[in-house]
Amino acid sequence: VQLVESGGGSVQPGGSLNLSCAASGDVDNGLWMAWFRQGPGKEREGVAFMSRGGTRHYADSVKGRFTISRGKDKTAMHLEMNSLEPEDTAMYYCAADETFGGHWPPREDDFAYWGRGTQVTVS
Repeated sequence: VQLVESGGGSVQPGGSLNLSCAASGDVDNGLWMAWFRQGPGKEREGVAFMSRGGTRHYADSVKGRFTISRGKDKTAMHLEMNSLEPEDTAMYYCAADETFGGHWPPREDDFAYWGRGTQVTVS
């Protein structure tokens, strides 16, 4: 499985960005997909994921500002980010796995596949 993120960039506080992740390869069995981020000097943390039933889970720091969605064919995932704050500055990663299970918070080792990340800078 290969994951490619896009949509990062630099914005002013209060601005918006939309991130996307495209999965390819062996995706026929279905994938759990999640967004993580790692800010400067910080550990990687789970930002959001959507369960197979459609329930959305978010980190407390982004609730009400970020919205996760999946494409109809389930190989794409998006993250709409509004009211961005300097604290949101981070490398954002798309992660995927066949057997994650859906607990919160997600851990890095729950996911076998990772994209290279897309940088989001808010300043």
